[in-house]
Amino acid sequence: MISVQQALQFTKNHTKTTPKTITLPLSESLGFVIAKDITSPISMPPFRQSAMDGYALGSIDDMTFKLIGEVKAGDEKEILLHKGEAIRIFTGAPVPKTAKAVIMQEKVTVSNITITLQETAKLHSNIRPAGEQIEKGDIALSKGTEITPAGIGYLASLGITTITVYQKPTIAIIATGNELVPPGQTLAHGQIYESNSVMLAATLAKSGFTDIVTHKVADDYEATRQLLDQMINTHDVVLISGGISVGDYDFVGKALGALNVKEVFYKVKQKPGKPLYFAKKEDKTIFALPGNPASSLSCFYIYVLPSLLKISGYRNHELNWRTVISDSEYTKKGQRAEFLKAHMANEKVTILDGQASSMLRSFALANAMVYLPEDISKVHVGDTVQVINLP
Repeated sequence: MISVQQALQFTKNHTKTTPKTITLPLSESLGFVIAKDITSPISMPPFRQSAMDGYALGSIDDMTFKLIGEVKAGDEKEILLHKGEAIRIFTGAPVPKTAKAVIMQEKVTVSNITITLQETAKLHSNIRPAGEQIEKGDIALSKGTEITPAGIGYLASLGITTITVYQKPTIAIIATGNELVPPGQTLAHGQIYESNSVMLAATLAKSGFTDIVTHKVADDYEATRQLLDQMINTHDVVLISGGISVGDYDFVGKALGALNVKEVFYKVKQKPGKPLYFAKKEDKTIFALPGNPASSLSCFYIYVLPSLLKISGYRNHELNWRTVISDSEYTKKGQRAEFLKAHMANEKVTILDGQASSMLRSFALANAMVYLPEDISKVHVGDTVQVINLP
């Protein structure tokens, strides 16, 4: 068995950002990571722009001006302003090249075709210069930046319609076990509903991974080997739920060995999730997760999700650790590190009841996991503890 720290480091060291890139319409790029720098095709704003509704002035050393016209947003006409002249102007409208300032309408008294300022205007006030946000040819967003809704709006404002991003991995989920039946069927004695594949697929989708297939396989060596071979050949990442322990009907490890998969590690000194398996086959990534639901989800958050984010090019792909105050008491049984389902609020964390690896109810209420290293055996109210925020 290896430690949690070793498992995290091994996972990180054996995970590389994919070299695969795709070009997507900007409107479909949310959540992807930019694969090459994006340069701006225009300056933004592309012209001198009024920052407010008011009046553009031909000089700043006068207090009274003659109104000679009006410019609103979208107007293409150009007006030359001379000393003592002004135009009515609106937010976003192009400011005449000879205008010295824009004064807000609340600071002006209007009488027929004459305006009188209530205060002296300052040179260039309320004028957004061309290229204030970005100049043509400058880098708009750099390689490695995640595309957010604001990022889409920003690039659209520059006239960009397509971008090159890192391709997200294709993912296969395999649930193993004779006892598993789909929800909705009537349970026979000895059967349970299969929840892990549904749970993992939902967790992946929430994190922006949607190219997913799910399969179920019985506890049969040849069927397991054939399905694993097919999924490894056709997908970038394979997640296996169950069948990785050493029972008489656990065939995953044996089948992976027959497929010449290179094991990186097997078993981590942690609770829950000790029988975690991580392997590579060329550029393919394989995680065999414990069959107990809470163990499976814990291992997903701790090891699988950071790996998927790194593959997809995210800069921030590591766990989001925080140190907060415990609002609970907890005594650890055994020497392994523990990940405890918890709920965090107001910079305090409460360790939830129902920590068994088979129990998902507490996970359904959790927004964090408390991490207790091997050398910590007890937590008191008021102690500081390490916490992982759940996405």
